[in-house]
Amino acid sequence: MYGNIAERCIEVIREICSANYVDIISGNVSPDHVHMLISAPPYLAVSKIVQYIKGKSSRKLQCEFQELQKRYWGQHLWARGYFAASSGQISIKEKHNKGDTFTISEF
Repeated sequence: MYGNIAERCIEVIREICSANYVDIISGNVSPDHVHMLISAPPYLAVSKIVQYIKGKSSRKLQCEFQELQKRYWGQHLWARGYFAASSGQISIKEKHNKGDTFTISEF
């Protein structure tokens, strides 16, 4: 993802996370994958968070960008898998930083 699609992807992911009380601490959108460091409520399973983000963002992005519909017709925008790891040592300053740093990489 790059350009307008990457920028819109970040906006959509922020909307989805906000609606589900998930705080984005940092993130990066690359042409072929997305990295995110998030803080989520304990009652929300990681698999559900990923399901919400991947499902809703795929639908919104494909509806808004015709080139994605043509490229991924009959296929999924995101890969089936994901990687998640927990991190117990996040400083209070990082955790409560509402100005998340979501960047776009061109490589």
